[in-house]
Amino acid sequence: MAIPDDLVELGYIASAYGVRGMVKVRTHAAQESVLLDVKEWWLARLSRSGVPLEPHRLVVASRVREHGGDVVAQLEGCADRDQAEALKGVSVFVSRSSFPAASSDEFYWVDLIGCSVFNTQNASHPVLLGLVREVSDNGAHAVLHIDRQIINAQGETVFLQDAKGKTKELLIPFVSAHVPVVDIAGKRLETDWSADF
Repeated sequence: MAIPDDLVELGYIASAYGVRGMVKVRTHAAQESVLLDVKEWWLARLSRSGVPLEPHRLVVASRVREHGGDVVAQLEGCADRDQAEALKGVSVFVSRSSFPAASSDEFYWVDLIGCSVFNTQNASHPVLLGLVREVSDNGAHAVLHIDRQIINAQGETVFLQDAKGKTKELLIPFVSAHVPVVDIAGKRLETDWSADF
């Protein structure tokens, strides 16, 4: 079976669970619901820089459930604790096309990455703030990590850099009070958050 080109890393196998070959998966962000709903998982061991050290391989996950903030599952071909322990550190991926449909007021974090963010306090002159690089969770809500951008005098979009040459970052709480418009298809978010905050 061909490896899908839209794989999204959702977590990694942290340990064996029990003695019958189940594994415990530590999930990234708040996307564990995908692992509960999708049974076709792709596994691969990654280098420290995130490069696969082996081809992704498809496994079917059964008896999947939440357990203390993690996910536990029985993987096909994994029959005992030793086999499960051998998978420790392996990353778990799911094809983005297999994600269940999100409700109208919910968004998968992976879909927010790469969206342009505009301050629309002045509706007639929206101001580009930057590009979503990552989304994190601070315990209370999600936070957008924005790589700051501007449109220069030549009309080009460029990243703002600090004195050390590092791209400046802006953090925006991802809550409807501050980000009322989310257009995934158009890769655009609108906010009242200022670059000065």
